[in-house]
Amino acid sequence: MLPPDFIKRTKELLKDEYEAFKASLETPPPVSLRINPSKTGFRNEPQVAWCKTGYYLSERPSFTFDPLFHAGTYYVQEAASMFLEQIIMKITDSRPVVCLDLCAAPGGKSTHLVSLLPEDSLLVSNEVIRSRSVILAENLVKWGYPNSIVTSNAPKDFSRLKHFFDIIVADLPCSGEGMFRKDRKSRQEWSVANVELCAARQRRIVRDVWEALKPGGFFIYSTCTFNTEENEDNIICIAGEFGAQILEIRILPQWNVTGALKHDIPVYRFFPHKTAAEGFCIALLQKKESGAAGGRHIVSAFPSVKCNYSDIDVLLSPEKFCFIDNRAIPKINFNCYRIMDKFLNVVSAGIYLGEWKRKDFIPSISLALSTSLNREKFVNAALSCADAIKYLQNEAINLSGDTPKGFVLVNYRNVPLGFVKNIGNRSNNLYPGEWRIRKKTL
Repeated sequence: MLPPDFIKRTKELLKDEYEAFKASLETPPPVSLRINPSKTGFRNEPQVAWCKTGYYLSERPSFTFDPLFHAGTYYVQEAASMFLEQIIMKITDSRPVVCLDLCAAPGGKSTHLVSLLPEDSLLVSNEVIRSRSVILAENLVKWGYPNSIVTSNAPKDFSRLKHFFDIIVADLPCSGEGMFRKDRKSRQEWSVANVELCAARQRRIVRDVWEALKPGGFFIYSTCTFNTEENEDNIICIAGEFGAQILEIRILPQWNVTGALKHDIPVYRFFPHKTAAEGFCIALLQKKESGAAGGRHIVSAFPSVKCNYSDIDVLLSPEKFCFIDNRAIPKINFNCYRIMDKFLNVVSAGIYLGEWKRKDFIPSISLALSTSLNREKFVNAALSCADAIKYLQNEAINLSGDTPKGFVLVNYRNVPLGFVKNIGNRSNNLYPGEWRIRKKTL
């Protein structure tokens, strides 16, 4: 049952389309995923039209028991959110940028961004709730790109980094009307008062972080809700307050993307009765230019230092990384990392290499799943699907008798899953206990 006030308000917005919209909320939601272009994954037809790596599935499988899911070869993501790709393609070229994903957990847009941004770009993914930031960090580790930093800060904390980011992506907390099909509980939690509360909070978040955006930089505003208070009204308000320009994005008619329902502005909406997606709204704003410089110039206060981490750097490409505090940080972004570490609460950064225990260096899951790992530096062992699941359940697995002793990189379908230590008669499972599959059967 939809809330009466929601019915009344949405009928006024959609008019003749309302009945089709209402009927769509009672149908099963589509299942979509986005593959990792730097890992061997799988493709499925048909493709999400606005995302080169997005695909629909005919039914929802048990992702929990698919080793490729845990290896970061794909991310299960709602199709409308993948429209972010069209905006990033419009506003970037080959030059590296510094991008902030402000409200990033659980990591759908962040994993998409690190695949889309120009080479050597830096992505800072933030989540204010600490427990959710840990999940965000896990998903970025699985995706495997080293040019990312995860922080756990309030939006206002980023005002310390004046004119630092070229792009800020803000998928803002909202009243969640776009989740009414997938999450029936969200219907019960909806109210007009909550819509107004969310709209005010969204404006406050944008104000808190706006100074961190460099002059001429881009702000991507999105919600998963239908009403105009949290979408068109807020976008008009933000543009007016900061003198920002709302930019148009090229779309194709067959995508069935809906425009603004209020005000004559370029806004891109997704409705479940028109597209194979959930509710979503997104807009692109550009901050006005000024005489102030922005971007990476701010890092000049932190002169680059050469860091070395014993002989562990042979596992990566030492010409590309600094090695510090058991981490490998891309050299081009090392000074940015220093700034993040100084002003923000860094949860994870770059590639966590592992730790020393007595005479052994215990390699980490972050190293195993990184797309930068020199795999030939380790013994590799292929696992069957059954053994891969046992490994992911943090259980002991048996390697073939001719497997050398020491640390072994185990993989499934030639995709790394993690490490074990082979001691001859058995192997010690090094998969993180907090990541393990807790279910025993489908």
